[in-house]
Amino acid sequence: MVQPAAEPSPSSPVDPSRRHEQARTSPEALARRRGGVREGLDWLGRAPETKAGPLVRIIAMVFRFLAFGVVRLRHERLGSENVPAAGGYIVVGAVHRGWMDPFLILNALPLQPRVWFLGSGPSAFSARWREMLLHRVGGMLPVWRGGIGIDQHVASARAVVAAGGVFVLIPEGGVAGPPDRLAPFRFGSALIALRTGGPILPIAIAGSAELYLGRRMATRLLNVTTAAELLGPDWPTGGRLPYPGSRAELDLAHRLTNRFADLLGPAVAELYPRTVDPPTRPRRLRGLTWLFLARPKPNRPAEPSSGT
Repeated sequence: MVQPAAEPSPSSPVDPSRRHEQARTSPEALARRRGGVREGLDWLGRAPETKAGPLVRIIAMVFRFLAFGVVRLRHERLGSENVPAAGGYIVVGAVHRGWMDPFLILNALPLQPRVWFLGSGPSAFSARWREMLLHRVGGMLPVWRGGIGIDQHVASARAVVAAGGVFVLIPEGGVAGPPDRLAPFRFGSALIALRTGGPILPIAIAGSAELYLGRRMATRLLNVTTAAELLGPDWPTGGRLPYPGSRAELDLAHRLTNRFADLLGPAVAELYPRTVDPPTRPRRLRGLTWLFLARPKPNRPAEPSSGT
């Protein structure tokens, strides 16, 4: 009989292969309960803001006090000199191993112009008050699994970039994967980057897979680049992109996805050792890891056989 998987001991790290991000209610059930879903700018119902108003500044100040003051999380920020002088660019970030990653990106960038994330609606909207707060404060444009397609999200990215904001793409999509290297990238982020155009700021992230008191995390902002620079000789002659939805466009998006991975993979591998604490370090308040994530369920014992 298969034994249930043991919970990690206080001295052992969380097994990233067992981590998964999910809403406390399934996306399908949540969508039915809501009578349908709205995505991107359609859900927001207004132009994305680029200025950080008083409410945003207060929330940022409170969060930083709690995370970096009370809980004493430590965030090493590298590459700050690579932040563009003005907004109107896309961020491509990896690895994504926990709920803290968006906040690390926010903490690595200036408060203004505003940063907007393409985020999971089912995960973020598992409680009504969270959706209301995000709608009021801004900073997220939701996507739902099995939604209306990519055009809505391209429109969201274009609106943020055109307004002078910062639009964040996280190609891994979920939090499952090893803490020191990339999980497979989804090509949708590259497709959005291609259709949106403009500068791309890659950000390497490490250390968020397991949270506890005093946890070390790090981000490194790489040199600003563009899709044309990353693709090099694969960039279409004359800069004329393939027709949207064509096989040629999908092929180009897959090539750009590989370039993203080629760029961020070594940066994450170099960054990760800076976040590793010795095994003897106490890991208090490890429940922080699951503050906004569902805990992985242990394997169930096998049913006894009814045969002879």
